[in-house]
Amino acid sequence: MKLLMFYAPEFWFKTHKKVLPDVEDTDMEESISNTVVIFFHAEPPDEERLNRVITKFTKNAKWLAGKFKTKSLVLHSFNHLASGKAPPDVATRIVEEVKKRLERVNYRVTVTPFGYLNEWKIHVAGESLAKVFKEI
Repeated sequence: MKLLMFYAPEFWFKTHKKVLPDVEDTDMEESISNTVVIFFHAEPPDEERLNRVITKFTKNAKWLAGKFKTKSLVLHSFNHLASGKAPPDVATRIVEEVKKRLERVNYRVTVTPFGYLNEWKIHVAGESLAKVFKEI
């Protein structure tokens, strides 16, 4: 699992084009302020270590959100952080469980539509910790 995390005073996204035929049809546009945006990439080995990946993903999300005193997170599948990728059902299981765990402790979690190309605009803060890469 690879995580590219940003603290964003402003993040906007809109669905552009469906690329996985088995996902639900959706049209979504949203703007979120004072949020941590996490681009995640699930890799083939993640399926065998699902619980560890979910736990570390959740901890990293909470850690960066805590640094910026926000309870808002955006999770976005971004399959451009490594050469190999896990099957879509593995990535969706991971993100759904991470979302549940975060919401249980009062985080507001937005997940961009999986299986879609999206337009997005991101304003990333200048602080060093506003841009973090983690490999789980």
